Amino acid sequence: MKQPNLTKLLLAGVAMASVVGVAQAGPNAQLSLAENAPESVQQNFEKWMAGERVRGRRDKCYGIALAGQNDCRAGAGTSCEGTSTVDFQGNAWTYTPRGTCEYIVTPHGPASTSELDRNNP
Repeated sequence: MKQPNLTKLLLAGVAMASVVGVAQAGPNAQLSLAENAPESVQQNFEKWMAGERVRGRRDKCYGIALAGQNDCRAGAGTSCEGTSTVDFQGNAWTYTPRGTCEYIVTPHGPASTSELDRNNP
């Protein structure tokens, strides 16, 4: 039996990934929203938490992903999506609906639109 060519398999995988699109990490049940969040933010957060696609721009929100469930950037020496190693890792981000990150609260504190200096391995 002829063995498949590794290069061809890798190229096929890259082609499939580009057709399917970029995966996006979702929310987790440990996230909540600050009480002072505006109504529009509350609505978008609820839709996002329910798994609905929220139209419009998105923010990179740091410190909200569970281990292995970030969209991208998980510190030095990591590649991208799914590479965070600690829950609520401060240098790993997940896309959130625009304007919601500033109001998201985790068990380890508030989320941020910039890297956090907490829970970094």
